[in-house]
Amino acid sequence: QVQLVESGGGLVQAGGSLRLSCQASGTTMLFQVMAWYRQAPGKQRELVAAVYSNGTPRYADSGKGRFSISRDIAKKTMYLQMNSLTPDDPAVYSCTANLAPGRNYWGQGIPVTVSS
Repeated sequence: QVQLVESGGGLVQAGGSLRLSCQASGTTMLFQVMAWYRQAPGKQRELVAAVYSNGTPRYADSGKGRFSISRDIAKKTMYLQMNSLTPDDPAVYSCTANLAPGRNYWGQGIPVTVSS
């Protein structure tokens, strides 16, 4: 059973940094793409960043220049380095991973709070 567990969220001051981690377990297969989404209260879930199996990253405009996504295939872990956090960034951040069409998995989500 594939499981994704996020860690590293919490409270940070505006302008600060956080590093989120997403640890995968339950499979030896290579995820084709892994991504971070976020959902703020009253808002739709939105893509933050994604990283493909070849390491190619993709960012939403909201995180370009501030966020950096990476993955360690050997450790089955994906990271999201978030710098220069603003009051627009608080949300529940969730990781997702795709093994193949129709085989998509989600973590439970982890809250990120930014104090001004």
